[in-house]
Amino acid sequence: MTSEDTAVTGCDPYLLAQVREAFGRVVYSHKTHEKQADICFRRHRWQQAALIVLTAISSGTFLVSVLGVLVDPQLASLATSFIALLVTAMSLGTRTFKFSEEADSHRDIASRLWNVRESYLSLISDLMSGATSASDARARRDELQEATRAAYADAPRTSDKAFGRASDGLKDNEEMTFTSREIDLFLPESLRLGQGEA
Repeated sequence: MTSEDTAVTGCDPYLLAQVREAFGRVVYSHKTHEKQADICFRRHRWQQAALIVLTAISSGTFLVSVLGVLVDPQLASLATSFIALLVTAMSLGTRTFKFSEEADSHRDIASRLWNVRESYLSLISDLMSGATSASDARARRDELQEATRAAYADAPRTSDKAFGRASDGLKDNEEMTFTSREIDLFLPESLRLGQGEA
């Protein structure tokens, strides 16, 4: 932030810089937990699909071995035993790797961080417009830091993969930004800034 920016906003440049930095960190954390929830949910879906497929195959192989049709009974028995072993392993895996619960936990943290993120955005707006005093802004900043700390204390760990996807989403795909035209399209015509634009 330059001295010209400070002159325009009329607020404490150090306070604004700190709040903006905290906002940026929360934006990344929020997006990373969203991406981690997506990763966990995909793993849960894969896990459930694999279990269903293996269970279906094992019952089909069992019928083949009982009827003794199509294959040698010893091979059918061996195949049935192997597939039953896989089904057991997958069933135990669903009890050990609870991807659905992990996805829900990341979604919960992302939701809490979304609220903090939006509150930081409001604080930045209030600081830059001069709508809040420095002392009130510091008190709000402290409250937001405590809310962020509380969310992080409850947060499960995220992976490098989720952080990479969050980074790509925020930097390359602009997942947190809108053009003025895009925002206008969300609003009723009477609330649009670019009413005369095509």
